[in-house]
Amino acid sequence: MSMATMMIAIKPLFSPLTHHRSSRNARLHHHPTRMPLSLNRVATRLATSLASAAAAPPSAAESLVDDFDPELPIEEALTPPSSWYTDPSFLDLELDRVFYRGWQAVGCTDQVKSPQDFFTGRLGNVEFVVCRDDNGKIRAFHNVCRHHASLLASGSGKKSCFVCPYHGWTYALNGALLRATRVHGIRNFDVKEFGLIPLKVATWGPFVLLNFEKDVSPDQEVESDIAAKEWTGSCVDILGNNCIDPSLTYLCRREYILECNWKVFCDNYLDGGYHVPYAHKGLASGLKLDSYSITIHEKVSLQICEGGSTNNANDFGRLGAEALYAFIYPNFMINRYGPWMDTNLVLPLGPRKCRVIFDYFLKDSLKDDKNFVERSLQDSERVQMEDIVLCEGIQKGLESPAYCSGRYAPTVEIAMYHFHGLLYRNLKG
Repeated sequence: MSMATMMIAIKPLFSPLTHHRSSRNARLHHHPTRMPLSLNRVATRLATSLASAAAAPPSAAESLVDDFDPELPIEEALTPPSSWYTDPSFLDLELDRVFYRGWQAVGCTDQVKSPQDFFTGRLGNVEFVVCRDDNGKIRAFHNVCRHHASLLASGSGKKSCFVCPYHGWTYALNGALLRATRVHGIRNFDVKEFGLIPLKVATWGPFVLLNFEKDVSPDQEVESDIAAKEWTGSCVDILGNNCIDPSLTYLCRREYILECNWKVFCDNYLDGGYHVPYAHKGLASGLKLDSYSITIHEKVSLQICEGGSTNNANDFGRLGAEALYAFIYPNFMINRYGPWMDTNLVLPLGPRKCRVIFDYFLKDSLKDDKNFVERSLQDSERVQMEDIVLCEGIQKGLESPAYCSGRYAPTVEIAMYHFHGLLYRNLKG
């Protein structure tokens, strides 16, 4: 990313507070007799800082990548070694070469529905804030004050500006520095060089996407169709037709902390329903598991299973006639069934810990049916609790000296094999 380009993108806005004569705040303008600090100098320092944050991981982690061979056919291949799931340095490599490249889902448009709405998040060591400015434009920035690196905002809500809780530096929702407190006497200070650092942002349907690559353009917000194509590849129309549904309304969010590597959750999702009849008997009773089909695209795998009428008196039609499970590499899942859609975002918190965020969407006509909603969410919660037990048990097994690599079940674990191949190619750079 060109830092000079990035900084020029933000135009300063000035607060009347800045010019109050009795205030100890410095007037934010060029010193009349001195040259301002070079934009190139600030840009160079920023580039160095960001480059250090994404520095090449230890060679030991890179050597672990070659312990997996994606060229072997699935019938002969071993699964990735346990070190991919346990070695701390391996996560650093993944952050640098997987998560900080390309588009990443980070939230829902419902979180920034109105001007001045915002939400914050973290991916690896990148703290970010997404907001909708007073003109209705969605923007995203590194959530870091330019003064002494304090986080600016936390959680979500509504703000007319971002005020640093440490020293009161204040930023507009377009990222411009409005007020720098108690800097009287500072030299070579140009307000235009100290706005928030922008991130590239896009929306597609209900999803908010960020791109953490350094090559950010001045116009942060990217056209929806372009971002969707880059994110999902040739699957954009299939997902658009099935998941970008204006009749769905946002309902709620649930979050889970799992004591397992983020890939364990993904692997479990991608086993082609292999574990469903053993671990999710209630879910299995509402699906025709012998109808399971799997299709692979560049960055997306689709698992489709027919729903089935059951003899279970407790069945109330939550799953509908067909369930579609879409995995968008590297860590986002869309589950479309009956009148529901839920999404799963898996965020690494460490080599053996991850956060899984569920967002639920429902046909607008059913959102006030409290009994249906409550029973549906209870069924979903039951499946998640069963998966948590599975995933945390797998992590313990991966850490055992008795296990290194396993094998694939060739007829069902095709999507998992595809996921591991994509990881390998990204990690090799």
